[in-house]
Amino acid sequence: MYNFNSPTKGKMDFEMMISEIINFIREDPLRLYKLVVGTDSEGKSRPTFVMAVVVHRKGRGGRYFWSKVQKNKSYTLRNRIYEETMLSLNLAIKLRQKLEERLEEIYPLNYENLEVHTDIGENGETRDMIKEIVGMIKGNGFLAKIKPESYGASVVADKYT
Repeated sequence: MYNFNSPTKGKMDFEMMISEIINFIREDPLRLYKLVVGTDSEGKSRPTFVMAVVVHRKGRGGRYFWSKVQKNKSYTLRNRIYEETMLSLNLAIKLRQKLEERLEEIYPLNYENLEVHTDIGENGETRDMIKEIVGMIKGNGFLAKIKPESYGASVVADKYT
């Protein structure tokens, strides 16, 4: 699994990130939380992919974590968007499994608070991909967000590409 970075806690592995998310939720378990995963990339040849995990405590701030991965091949725009989506989905599935195991008694996760944000939108070259990318995300049990609502990919992950 990937290593992550936190602006407040520094470098950490996946398990440490899970613990940080759980500690954040345990601080105020009666609040509503949203878990967001998004990926953005930069470059056609050997692109850098940045995955972001955001835990948003509605009305009370949040925490985020990010991880950077470099791939050693060239991508078309379409293939790069698919790779971003698959990275997000694989990470979101692992997060959901770990958090369900460890949070079940204090904060049950459900479909409404698990989102995958993708860096596609109605404007630009990616508009033709919306149905298939959103279908992939929903088919894996997550809410799908596209631009301009996909801040996990288009703001948080983009900041580190």
